[in-house]
Amino acid sequence: MSRSLLGRLSLAASFAVLAACSQDEAPRPHASPSATAVASMAPAAPSAAPATSAIAPATGGRDGNDPLFHPEKATEKAPDVFKVKFSTTKGDFVVQVTRAWAPNGADRFYNLVKLGFYDGVRFHRAIDDFMVQFGIHPEPAVNGAWYRAYYPDDPVVKSNRRGFVTFAHAGKDTRTTQIFISYVDKQARLDTQGFAPFGQVVEGMKVVDSFYKGYGELAPKGKGPNASKIQREGYGYLDANFPKLDAIKEAKIVP
Repeated sequence: MSRSLLGRLSLAASFAVLAACSQDEAPRPHASPSATAVASMAPAAPSAAPATSAIAPATGGRDGNDPLFHPEKATEKAPDVFKVKFSTTKGDFVVQVTRAWAPNGADRFYNLVKLGFYDGVRFHRAIDDFMVQFGIHPEPAVNGAWYRAYYPDDPVVKSNRRGFVTFAHAGKDTRTTQIFISYVDKQARLDTQGFAPFGQVVEGMKVVDSFYKGYGELAPKGKGPNASKIQREGYGYLDANFPKLDAIKEAKIVP
C-alpha cells in the first residue's frame, strides 16, 4: 500500500473518530448520524461526587448555590468583541471573540469564562494536523450540571482555519462546554457539519501548537483518554493514566 494512501486512510480515521462527541463532544466533520446513533454515543451521566487533582482546583465547599451548578442562569450577552487570556502549563495564549461570527457560541463562552469553568481544565485531546480540544471540568458534579445544558446552533459564517476556536457537538443543538482549536487551515469538512467558529487565537499560537499530543485519539477508538470516564470520575482518572496532558491554569477576560 502506498504511503500516500496510508496517509489518506489515517486522516479519514481521525475524522471518523470525531463522531464520538458532545456528550463526549468533539468536532465531528462527517455526515450526521441518525438520532439513534447520537443517543448511543452519550455516556452515562457524570456522577455527583466531586474529585480533585494536582492541577485542578479543589472543590472546597462548593454547594448547590454555586453559579457553576446553574447553567440556566449563565445567560449574559457577550460584548461585540472581547479577549480571553489562557494561562497554561506551556505558557499563555489569547483568544479574540467576535460575537457576530456566532452569537450563541460567543455568549456561552463568555459566561463559562466569567464563571471560571475552564480554570484547571485539561487539553484532553490533541491531534497533529487537526485540532486540540478541551472543556471537561475537573469536578464530575459540575459536568453533571452542564451535561444537557445545550444552546442553539449558530450558522457557519467563518470557515474553520488554523487558530480558529469552535464549540464541539454531537449533532444538531448539542453544544455545551467543549471547545477545539484548529491546527490547520483545510477544515472545510468541519464547516459543512455546522461547526461555527466564534473566535481565533490572536497571540500565542506556538503555545497551542506545543500541547502534549503523545496519547493520540480518544478511547475507545484510540489509546487516549476516555471522555466519558473523565466526566464521571474526574481528574483522578487522568492523573493516574494520562499525567502528561497540559492544562489551563486560568482563563480570564482581558481588556
